[in-house]
Amino acid sequence: MEILGIDIGGSGIKGAIVDTEKGHLISDRFRIPTPEGRKPDDMALVIKEIQEHFDWKDNIGVAFPTVVVNGKAKYHSNLDESWRGMQIDDHFRNHCNQIFNVINDADAAGLAEMKYGAGRHHSGLVLMVTIGTGLGSGLFYDGVLIPNFELGHLYYKKGQNIEHYAADSARKREKLDFDVWGKRLNKFLTHVERIVSPDFIILAGGVSKHIHKFRDQITIKTPFVVGEKENNSGIIGAAAFAADHHK
Repeated sequence: MEILGIDIGGSGIKGAIVDTEKGHLISDRFRIPTPEGRKPDDMALVIKEIQEHFDWKDNIGVAFPTVVVNGKAKYHSNLDESWRGMQIDDHFRNHCNQIFNVINDADAAGLAEMKYGAGRHHSGLVLMVTIGTGLGSGLFYDGVLIPNFELGHLYYKKGQNIEHYAADSARKREKLDFDVWGKRLNKFLTHVERIVSPDFIILAGGVSKHIHKFRDQITIKTPFVVGEKENNSGIIGAAAFAADHHK
């Protein structure tokens, strides 16, 4: 099946057509900067522009950067506050006149890796961590998704979420070198290892391609690898989710 997958990120919204049998892109990616303010109508217009770019007239899968339950945003995370409690799938459908299947972005990335990538041969408790503007996490047991496992929102110093301290956005904001930032990421992973006890960890997100610059700072005992789908994991996972719910 071919499905349009869209991945909404902090800096860009990107989409592509995905072969959901093989788990790879069959079109070039089309990317538009995330609108300043990240308000619902502005973002819906970007989604519509991506839909029109591909002249797409079928189900659309969307990887969305907050907790999503039955298509509804439970929180607003790094988006405008007006997203909280909004029925995301209906909002996008009203603008684009198509059926939308919406999943948390880290869960989407995890689906891509578990179905087609680094996690496909692993059973037990597998944790996917996406490292970008925030710290996303997707948890799977014997290949089955445990949705909305938001470890990046664990409290850290002064009641702030730990992603404010250890995400890639913190590295950029504070102009940290990879050695210093890698120790911060390791603190997060060590804490997660202690409370979740995963059998295997997959690190993903844009910064994961620089793993050689901070691998020495990661001292966890749990085996870990870098995801295979790289920056396409959200698109692929969103499309796979939509294919599973296709009407």
